[in-house]
Amino acid sequence: MIKGLTERLATGAALLALSAGAAQAGAERLYYERSLMLAADARCGLFAAPVRAALDVSTHQARGAALRAGTPEPALAATRTRAANRARSADCASQDLTTAAARVRDGFAGWLRTARMTFPGARQDWTADRTRYARDAWRLSQMGRFRSAPVTFGRVVSPGGEEGLAAAVSFPGGPRPYGARVVMRDPGRARQPWIVQASLAPLPPATARRAFWASSSELAPAALLPEGRAQGELWRFPDAAAEALADLDPRERFTVEFLFRDDSVMRVHFEAGDYAAARAFLALGDL
Repeated sequence: MIKGLTERLATGAALLALSAGAAQAGAERLYYERSLMLAADARCGLFAAPVRAALDVSTHQARGAALRAGTPEPALAATRTRAANRARSADCASQDLTTAAARVRDGFAGWLRTARMTFPGARQDWTADRTRYARDAWRLSQMGRFRSAPVTFGRVVSPGGEEGLAAAVSFPGGPRPYGARVVMRDPGRARQPWIVQASLAPLPPATARRAFWASSSELAPAALLPEGRAQGELWRFPDAAAEALADLDPRERFTVEFLFRDDSVMRVHFEAGDYAAARAFLALGDL
């Protein structure tokens, strides 16, 4: 049932962040193997929570790599179903499964102690940080810019442990925006991912978009500002925006828009990328 999988799971490189070569050559196979072990764990209780969470991160990574390599989403759904069906027939006490589970535990032992990890994208990267700080900090971040105004977007955490989606922006001068929103494809209006060349519109037509308005704004703590900036603003967004981002295709883009009273809009583009995998990495817990 699991025979042949154990040798591949023994390779550390196959369990950690996927290389470009792996994304091209075997991402769908890797997604199948990780999905198989997750399904087997759900049936047989193979892993402790930290290992299960690390395997979940890697499964998200493999899915993103497969999509970027050109595998259609319906094909990945079929792969996931095939893995679940195979796991359903597994003998939980078999030597093959026991060996494969041991390889997973060994392969992820170092990853569980990793505090910081970068999740590369086609254009922009997510950086995830599990370090426990006694100050405001970025848990998950991606950098963007509009002319001379740098913008950091992601998840922030306060010293008290409050965590949420936010954008920090530092304007060089002039008026300040009265509002901000995260804009992305609306799957209820456009089921297919919006994937275009960089020279074309990064978002679908307005009729196929949805927006999540910032719930509050404040002066940004110094620790959240881009390097070299002395002041800026922090705009916080609802949890629903974070859930919507996790549902986007990793090849899609979204924008953070800042609205001004003269009716102008500053649009900063970001990439969905491996947001879901990075968020799962944070679920491994603080270090």
